[in-house]
Amino acid sequence: MTQDFDREINEALGREFAPATEVSRSGDGELPSCFRVSDLAEASVRAAASELAGLTGARAVSVDRRLSLMWFSMSLRPAGWSLPSIWDPIAGDYRADDGWIRLHTNAPHHRNAALQVLDCAGDRESVSGAVAARNKDELEAAIVAAGGAAAAMRSLEEWRTHPQGQAVSAEPLIQWREIGQGRRITGLDGLRVLDLTRVLAGPVATRFLAGFGAEVLRIDPPDWNEPAVEPEVTVGKRRAGLDLHRADDRRTFEALLSEADVLMHGYRPGALEKLGYGDDERQRLSPGLIDVCLDAYGWSGPWAGRRGFDSLVQMSCGIADEGMTRSAGAQPVPLPVQALDHATGYLIAAAVLRALRHAQATGTRFSARLSLARTAALLTGAGARPFQGSKLEDRDADLAPALEQTSWGPARRLTFPVRVDGKGPEWVLPAGLLRIDAARW
Repeated sequence: MTQDFDREINEALGREFAPATEVSRSGDGELPSCFRVSDLAEASVRAAASELAGLTGARAVSVDRRLSLMWFSMSLRPAGWSLPSIWDPIAGDYRADDGWIRLHTNAPHHRNAALQVLDCAGDRESVSGAVAARNKDELEAAIVAAGGAAAAMRSLEEWRTHPQGQAVSAEPLIQWREIGQGRRITGLDGLRVLDLTRVLAGPVATRFLAGFGAEVLRIDPPDWNEPAVEPEVTVGKRRAGLDLHRADDRRTFEALLSEADVLMHGYRPGALEKLGYGDDERQRLSPGLIDVCLDAYGWSGPWAGRRGFDSLVQMSCGIADEGMTRSAGAQPVPLPVQALDHATGYLIAAAVLRALRHAQATGTRFSARLSLARTAALLTGAGARPFQGSKLEDRDADLAPALEQTSWGPARRLTFPVRVDGKGPEWVLPAGLLRIDAARW
């Protein structure tokens, strides 16, 4: 049952607006997990759909549970080509001297940091041998201090008593801040969203907004690539590149920001401040800007500035340990999909839409902050249970009939789970490579 998640999400969005219309439900399915990950998936998609209806005045909104679960994995089905692996060859779980640790090495600088600390060759056998001789907590701290990304596996109870776990549990699911007044918003059509987010939650949110009318401009630095997920999350968006260490690119960015209605970013706390674009400066450049951001480990506590990803947060907060225990497994058992990323993505979209509803009704603008760790707390707070569910296989009816001509080749995409007044999203632009568009509205 999803009612508990619905209630908590609605409480987090606020009581200022009653649901505009009832969201009808269809489809069924249950992903294999000891947590209520399928209910969280449906509830988060429904929250975004409900807020969309509230903004647009739609009279009929529906969410398909089965398709929602499938969109929490990969929605694209290449025709005659293949997606690259989502993981670097040495990314994954390793047994340390006193437990398990996960290394996240998809980004070259994160891979280099891990190998520097481990002082070994870059193959799984060498990494396994080096990790086996180390204490998991000590190794986690050393890799993070070197600029890498890693997470020692903790139990639910260990995370509950951990200073960061306690800090996250005290944070709201969505942190709101009133930022002043701006022009009234009439809807999503033509709304300008400046997207500074990366894998995976932020791009999921902007993909949703782009599908229902927003103009999304994604900005990436010169050296960033995420080839395994670019075909998944770039659909509907224009994609430009800027180096915010260069004066000319900074001027371009500031001009874009001054004309944006919404800024979405996923930098760690303090990162934009170091570039000279803290909260006050962003509002000075774009008064009344709706500013929505996310991070991995929350906004307070000793790990507030820690780099992280869905798979790492699952290790830290007890999800992977509980999965291993309840399945009697020999290694960490994470969620069947990167549900923290996807659920947070739809919650971000819902938060943007709620902020737009405020702007539409009163002109008042709000900013919002979310985190993967707080979404994990929403999931684990519902409790664990014996494993149930199974993998969902494609059916012909699941796929949209039209081919999408991506930069990599033709593909079909799963039918989107949301229908608003009988219509799904319309992504005008196919998925494509990063940094191929001009940095302008």
